Amino acid sequence: MPPLRLIAPRYWPTWLGLGILRVLVPLPRPVLHGLGRTLGHLFRYLPIDSLRTAQCNIELCLPELTTVQRQQLLDQHCASIGIALFETALAWWASDERIQRLTEVEGMEHLTAAQAQSKGVILLSAHFTTLEIGARAMAARMPLNVMYRPTKNEVMERFLSRNRAIRTRRAIRRDDVRTLVTALKANEPVWYAPDQSYRNKGAQMVSFFGIPCATNTATSRLAKMTGAVVLPYFPQRLPDGRYRMVILPPLSDFPSDDAQADALRFHQIIEAHVRTVPAQYLWIHRRFKGLSGDYPDYYRR
Repeated sequence: MPPLRLIAPRYWPTWLGLGILRVLVPLPRPVLHGLGRTLGHLFRYLPIDSLRTAQCNIELCLPELTTVQRQQLLDQHCASIGIALFETALAWWASDERIQRLTEVEGMEHLTAAQAQSKGVILLSAHFTTLEIGARAMAARMPLNVMYRPTKNEVMERFLSRNRAIRTRRAIRRDDVRTLVTALKANEPVWYAPDQSYRNKGAQMVSFFGIPCATNTATSRLAKMTGAVVLPYFPQRLPDGRYRMVILPPLSDFPSDDAQADALRFHQIIEAHVRTVPAQYLWIHRRFKGLSGDYPDYYRR
């Protein structure tokens, strides 16, 4: 029984949304995708800051696109966000068997070889709209640790913590470095996505699509501290509605003595994947922030 504060009126929309998603999960995947696209179409025409952020990011990162192409990409991105909502519900509630039927993993041999070295594995990923289904695809196949950022909504945080505890080996808060290191030193794989804006201790300015921005460079320190093998890992929603998860070969000569250069190297890998599936990148995140007051305010209304 949840604490009484969690059934306060301000949480009713959250409870309602979770209930609706739970009821819809058994529907066939094409139906869920259709509902997602419809929801995304409605989202596209709401006067909200997230859409302005996405439009700004697309202009900054893909200046070669025409105005019409950018608008088409924004339309497709909104549809992808809508679909992602129902993908997330699948990741939360679907059985391992159903997840395995919907997904395929390429490059599993890289993970097997990395674990054979008994050094731990960092599955280095990024924030695409397929993020939740991408992590669950691996968790349905093997014990997996996932790093996550806590949410401010207490109902969602309680729900996600319990769900991830069931579906994964460990759900590790992003500030719990000790548990992360323990998992890696025990030769366990950890899903880790450090690509969002980061202005805490250790942040550095690293170019992303040619624009310097505040970046988390902890991957190098973690790899150096634990000896873990770093494998880039990216999910992709296919045209037929299924999913391909790709594990790339381990990053050679990683980490180097330059954490900033290491982060730039990972950014370039992300950029290549974004160009492959541009509508599936999480453009609504305010990625371009600086570490000093003279940094441009790209998101000013």
